Amino acid sequence: MFQETPFNELPMETLGTPAVGPMASVRTTEAMAPAGGAPSAVPAISQRDRWFARARAVMPWGVSSNFRYWGEQETKVIARGKGAYVWDVDGKRYIDYRLGFGPVILGHAYDAVNQAVFEAMQDGNVFAMTNVYEVCAAERLCRMTGADKVRFTNSGTESTMHALRIARAYTGRERFIKFEGCYHGGHDHVMWSTPSAPLGALGSRRSPIPVPSSSGIPSALRDKVIPLPFNDFEMLERTVRDHGHEVAAILVEPIMGNMASLMPAKGWLEFIRRLCDEHGIVMIFDEVKTGFRIAPGGAQQFFGVRADLVTYAKAMGNGFPIGAIAGREEVMMTIEPGAVGQGGTYCGNVVSVAACEATLRVLETEPVFEVINQRGMKLMSGFHEILSRYGIPHVITGVPAMFGVILGDADKPTPRDYRSALKYADEELSFRIVRGLHQRGILPDIDYQEPWFLCYALSDADVAETLTAYEEAVREALR
Repeated sequence: MFQETPFNELPMETLGTPAVGPMASVRTTEAMAPAGGAPSAVPAISQRDRWFARARAVMPWGVSSNFRYWGEQETKVIARGKGAYVWDVDGKRYIDYRLGFGPVILGHAYDAVNQAVFEAMQDGNVFAMTNVYEVCAAERLCRMTGADKVRFTNSGTESTMHALRIARAYTGRERFIKFEGCYHGGHDHVMWSTPSAPLGALGSRRSPIPVPSSSGIPSALRDKVIPLPFNDFEMLERTVRDHGHEVAAILVEPIMGNMASLMPAKGWLEFIRRLCDEHGIVMIFDEVKTGFRIAPGGAQQFFGVRADLVTYAKAMGNGFPIGAIAGREEVMMTIEPGAVGQGGTYCGNVVSVAACEATLRVLETEPVFEVINQRGMKLMSGFHEILSRYGIPHVITGVPAMFGVILGDADKPTPRDYRSALKYADEELSFRIVRGLHQRGILPDIDYQEPWFLCYALSDADVAETLTAYEEAVREALR
């Protein structure tokens, strides 16, 4: 039976509306005084604390994803977003470089996308049948990526989950190769040796140990995954030579999206392509982060390498929940009703595919990538100049649309994979600088492993403000 009395001592009527204006900061309020006495001023609880208390009361840790929990005082509660900005519930504006972990490629609440969704949803949303909106989105996606066929999903996790099943069905094999520090979603098969894995648990570089990212993952899955260091040609060739007959797929992020956007070494992706061709292995590009963000055709176009299957999500919908699996017809047609399963009630729902088609249309017809590249280059070169001037060893990795900043030790080798990045990184200094940026209204992720993401709405003035704040935060962090 539900409690009739309030769950906590905070009166619910004071928690009703998120504050978004300039008067929404922490205020003082007059406390009730005894008869004949003067009221005393006491600090009022901030809107953030009020909303976070409500969140903690109904959601574990007050969040819907563990990655959003930054600690009791650091976790933010957002009221709204528009363009390149978000506002928290206390009314503070931030230039947003997280962009929902990358989906927001155009800008928050982008008018053309919102309008397309509004108009489409007047016709309904879920029919459990093919709808005209998903056909239009699929046609545009295939044209932009060069894919023969596509199936829509609801998230990146669903995309990689189904892609692995397709690869296993196509090859008749069960094992797959992934690379340490790459993140491929939240299903049990891929949550091994991800960016949360401690360096000391990974074992020998020549004989890596699969490290589960969570309790609750069946140990029986350990034998299905072969983790290897990213950019290690010799290790990959030796492994495929010894175990290629067991390997259904090589699953790879073309850019390490959860390790500060570390880039592939010259020839790395081409090397994977060749090994897959020689051993009958399905090459899967996980483009959940790079897809429709680094080029109109994603990493395949950017690097000039074609995969057999490609998984998408994030930027393809500018923040609306959608994903996709696309690829060669022969591999995609492994999906067969009654034989190889792929589906979901909300796959291809009208709202998501209308958002996708509208987002891709803007990416095709407007200078989105040119603008983002120009402003991203200003930030990357500006950060490099500031850090060099203050004598801070660093590497800036990735591409202008999603780049990483790793501060570290000049005596350590330049990061080229997960292990070397962990050894190089100065996490404490990175955290102090990021905290200083947050105080100044600049919002990159609190974790240096997460890239800085840019959107089309970001202006030159925003870039200038960011560079000024960055220098101030660096100077403060070094005191």
